[in-house]
Amino acid sequence: MSAALPSVAASGGHRAITVAALMATYMEAVNISLPNAALPHIQGTLSMANDEVGWVFTAYIAAGAAVMPMARWLAGRYGRKTVYQVSLAVFSLGLMLDTLATTSIQFVLARIVQGAASGMLAPLSLAILLDVLSPARHARISLAWSVCLVLGISSGASIGGWLSEYHGWHSIFYFSLPMTGFIFLTVALSLPEKRAEQNQPFDFFGLATFSLGMIGLQMLLDRGERLEWFASAEIWAEAIASALGFYLFIVHVMTTDVHFFNKALFKDRNFILSAIMYFAVGFVLLPTLALTSPMLEELLDYPVDTAGYMTLARGVTLVGAVVLMSFAPARIDNRLFVIGGIAVVVYANSLMLGYSPAMDWRLAVAATLLQGAGLGTLLPALSKAAFGTLDPKFRPEGTALFNLSRVYGSTIGIAVVQMFF
Repeated sequence: MSAALPSVAASGGHRAITVAALMATYMEAVNISLPNAALPHIQGTLSMANDEVGWVFTAYIAAGAAVMPMARWLAGRYGRKTVYQVSLAVFSLGLMLDTLATTSIQFVLARIVQGAASGMLAPLSLAILLDVLSPARHARISLAWSVCLVLGISSGASIGGWLSEYHGWHSIFYFSLPMTGFIFLTVALSLPEKRAEQNQPFDFFGLATFSLGMIGLQMLLDRGERLEWFASAEIWAEAIASALGFYLFIVHVMTTDVHFFNKALFKDRNFILSAIMYFAVGFVLLPTLALTSPMLEELLDYPVDTAGYMTLARGVTLVGAVVLMSFAPARIDNRLFVIGGIAVVVYANSLMLGYSPAMDWRLAVAATLLQGAGLGTLLPALSKAAFGTLDPKFRPEGTALFNLSRVYGSTIGIAVVQMFF
């Protein structure tokens, strides 16, 4: 198999694979926020209550987070190309089910299918890029992968707003179908199959208990306000399930040597602190985006497409800051960028405290511009801090845990802000 890769590179097939993998990363990310500005149209068609809106995002993100840790093991056992193509097919199925949904429950279930497939696409896309390109190009392609990821999350609301306003909300899901077709065809023609010679057994018990804890907590936060919290037997059941899941997971980690989170990761202070801060980044990144468009549309009476354009400001500064950070001199202490990024995000969020029905568009755009610049500075700085002292042999597992911290931060953050909303 190793001999196949040079032939791919020599034939120029690696260029098509590079484009396809970056496109898959963008597609996976943009579908997180595509429904954001289109929510009024979706709510009206599906009779979706305000307290169900958060499920549009959390169903997709949580499903992806649940399967993401299995990506490396599945690719090793069944073949990277096979798993990637199956994920693309399931993602396309989820897109079609989104358009066919007639109730809010059907729509959320479709987003779960779509999100589960997306959990494979991002990590496998990065693995493919690093595999087919030479080590000298790894830093540059990792930056391009990160830019595609943040650009997708940031541009989804504007694209979804425009499409839903002029072509109906179903079109926001048709938007990704041509991309899945191109990626599937490119992978089928150009990507060689690859399996692990010795695939380590996967810790299904650890993943199951951790997922039980997270899903129980997610459901508790999502459903608590509607069901009057612990006056409901369902909330008690979800709280018990969450506590049991986390308890079993902690005991499992402490008493076994093999699990999907290597204990050695927790011995690196820089990595753990960075992962905790990355969780906070996820808590800020998506929830504020999820509520900005409904505020602009419902309280300030902006058209759906205009609300989408206004949220694009954050994406422009976020991507710009990420790119500029790649040129930052190595001699500058990375902690300055971490502190500076946090300070800018905090200031931007303090401006959001001044949001009111009496304001105009300028405050919203200024706050999102600053927030994007702060997050764009913070994201690469945290990645550098996390992996700067981590042993290279732990980087694959560290990357998975690091990205999971952002994803779970987003799901919990959306649930919390939706609860207060």
